Amino acid sequence: MTRTVLPRKAGTVALYVSIEREHARGVAQHVTETIREAGFSVVRCDEGRREADGSIDEAVLLVTVGGDGTLLRAAQLAAPRRIPLFGINTGRLGFLTEADARTKDLSRLTRILRDGFVEEERTALVARTPRGREHFALNDIVLRRSGTAHMTPFGLYVDEKEAAHVPADGIAVATPTGSTAYFLSAGGPILAPDVAAFGIVALLPHTLFSRPLVVRDTSVVELVCDSESEHATLEADGQFVEDLAPTERVAVARYPFSVRFARHAPLNFFALLEVKLRWNAPIKEPGGG
Repeated sequence: MTRTVLPRKAGTVALYVSIEREHARGVAQHVTETIREAGFSVVRCDEGRREADGSIDEAVLLVTVGGDGTLLRAAQLAAPRRIPLFGINTGRLGFLTEADARTKDLSRLTRILRDGFVEEERTALVARTPRGREHFALNDIVLRRSGTAHMTPFGLYVDEKEAAHVPADGIAVATPTGSTAYFLSAGGPILAPDVAAFGIVALLPHTLFSRPLVVRDTSVVELVCDSESEHATLEADGQFVEDLAPTERVAVARYPFSVRFARHAPLNFFALLEVKLRWNAPIKEPGGG
């Protein structure tokens, strides 16, 4: 990893805020002051709404204030523009964010504005539908049954080869970043961020033999709605994006650009798992009853 130093005075920092949360709005005011004191101008781009002079296209950094969902939405703006992301958590978990405003400590932001940052790249997904639409996702693409009470079979193809035809509530395709999110709760494995792979898991499968699948990230994964289904819903990072009719296919592949994260130091992924998800942590504290 190389350290990137930001250009001061001539540089613009974009700010993406979860404006529906009062705490996030308050933290955003402090963050704005911190950025300007470091010699940068600020442009707001909350949900695509500009609140200051300038353009996000000129930004050298995109700072998010909110939870992981806020950062996921901001990634849709940052990824195609190749802008590094720096997340400040005001939510509950903050697995993807770099700093936590609940501790009232923004020193990591101050340091990267002053001294630069270590850049980490994450793989993202793009889902292409029969109507020619494309949907970006940093975590996962999910196709799930809708409008019917009975179990719906889904077809799964990997690189044009049939891999499964499974009755289930749906199928999820996840990046390594998304493997610690919804994919994990659906029974999928945890993938380290630098693993060049996607995870695939059936949601509530009606079979004893369905297991998660891991494929290389150069694969094209096709999800197919059964002909007997009324329709299915397509979700990108937990947000509904499109309805699919029976027999329609959605192709899921690697997004052409990586999502760039600005870190104050290289990420210790396994320590993060222990702190945030209590991975391998004892049920009882040492010495407890």
